[in-house]
Amino acid sequence: MKWANFLHFYQPADQQPDILEAIVTQSYRPIIEGIKKNKNVHLTININGALFELLNKFGHKDIIEDLKNLVKEGRIEITGSAKYHPLLPLLSEEEIERQITLNTETLKKFLGDYTPNGFFSPEMAYDDRIGKIIEKLGFKWLILDEISCGGEVGGVDYNQIYKLKDTDFKVFFRNRRLSNLIMSAVVRSRDTLLEAMQDELKSDDYIVTAMDAETFGHHRPGLEKMLFEVFDTPEFELVKISDISKFYKEKKEISPAKATWASSKEDIDNGIQFLSWNDPENMIHGWQWKFTKLVLNEVYSMNKNNERYELVREKMDKALASDHFWWASAKPWWSLEMIEDGSFNLLDTLRHIPDVKLEILSEGRDYYEKIITTAFNWQRTGKIRMMMQSQRDILRIPFKDRTLGRPGAENVYYAFLAMMEKLKKEAAKRGEYEQAILWRDAIYKLKHKLDIYDTMNAIDLVRVKIPHEEVEKTIIEYEEKYRRMRGGQPEQRGG
Repeated sequence: MKWANFLHFYQPADQQPDILEAIVTQSYRPIIEGIKKNKNVHLTININGALFELLNKFGHKDIIEDLKNLVKEGRIEITGSAKYHPLLPLLSEEEIERQITLNTETLKKFLGDYTPNGFFSPEMAYDDRIGKIIEKLGFKWLILDEISCGGEVGGVDYNQIYKLKDTDFKVFFRNRRLSNLIMSAVVRSRDTLLEAMQDELKSDDYIVTAMDAETFGHHRPGLEKMLFEVFDTPEFELVKISDISKFYKEKKEISPAKATWASSKEDIDNGIQFLSWNDPENMIHGWQWKFTKLVLNEVYSMNKNNERYELVREKMDKALASDHFWWASAKPWWSLEMIEDGSFNLLDTLRHIPDVKLEILSEGRDYYEKIITTAFNWQRTGKIRMMMQSQRDILRIPFKDRTLGRPGAENVYYAFLAMMEKLKKEAAKRGEYEQAILWRDAIYKLKHKLDIYDTMNAIDLVRVKIPHEEVEKTIIEYEEKYRRMRGGQPEQRGG
């Protein structure tokens, strides 16, 4: 079976050197050493241009050199992307092309004569313009989350290649369930991987998984050691995404749905796929985008021959990063520091524009003050906690009520508890403590009606162990509701 895994490396362009040092030590260096040692490992990765520059600036040149050598050896391929990690569907076509071109130029600077074939849109964010632009820029394929295949999870046929309608441009879709099982440390050995992939192993399909590189070692200490133990599974042949089309020839045309890798079906149905970056009910988001538009217009009005133009343009490029919008979402992500940093970058860009009109500068300061004052006020008054709780309440449908509260389904509830308890003990005996903790937490949440659909990773594994028609029927009903609401990342909005 062919398995293409994708790792996404990303840090903001102004990341603090001590934080970068920790991430490099805990995550990046162990991952790259693991690739070097395991000759059967072939991966597709994304490292945006801004991170290459950070690694170079703060003395982590060994990482860059190792990546360069692995590319030469054909062990890894690096995708194109947007240099400063903006959410591309929220930008103009001019800015989209600029960010992509800047990224490709930076890759060439550090990797030599290298032209990426594949493309990763930050957050796997997609709309119809993205496909047309990246095809025009010479890319051959794109990776998206599986929800972009038809607007719901579970519709991907991994025995064929997808391509954009009326083109030869390929699209590969990430399998959410398996990606999240690995990222969540539910799968952390050959045995649990094979158990989780029973259905896939029965077919001749390929599989594509995708996840954040920082998960391994930084966000989840110790998980970096598991990564290569899982990869070292002889039942799979690890390939790069570009290699898949060598083995699977049948093609199907598709017009991918507008989404991100965190979108739920309900998000798509409600037209709020980009809620975490542009929530129509979030006044801070509104001001952030108005501020961005104000500064962009002033940048566009500059004479490109002005000696300050390149400085101002670079500041604007960095200010378009998606981070400060995301951290202002409060559903549930929130950081006063990141919100202020993004607003300051916009104001700083405006201040560096020669002869900017006083009224424009005043308007920019007004946006900055509104954003920061409102953010502090929301935090001080408890509004942020209320917003976070409201989002969680939307997703809470207790499994206990859906089983014990339904005539004839009482045995389903108790069967789940008994099986989870058994699996918890078995996982602990094997030393798979993250999985044991998952079972423990799932049991507690089911008993106390605190589950917010994050028990679904557990249910994915339980379902293959309870040969009971009523249990399977209940799982399907529960999953149908779950998949409409749940996004595509383990640590996600409302999760």
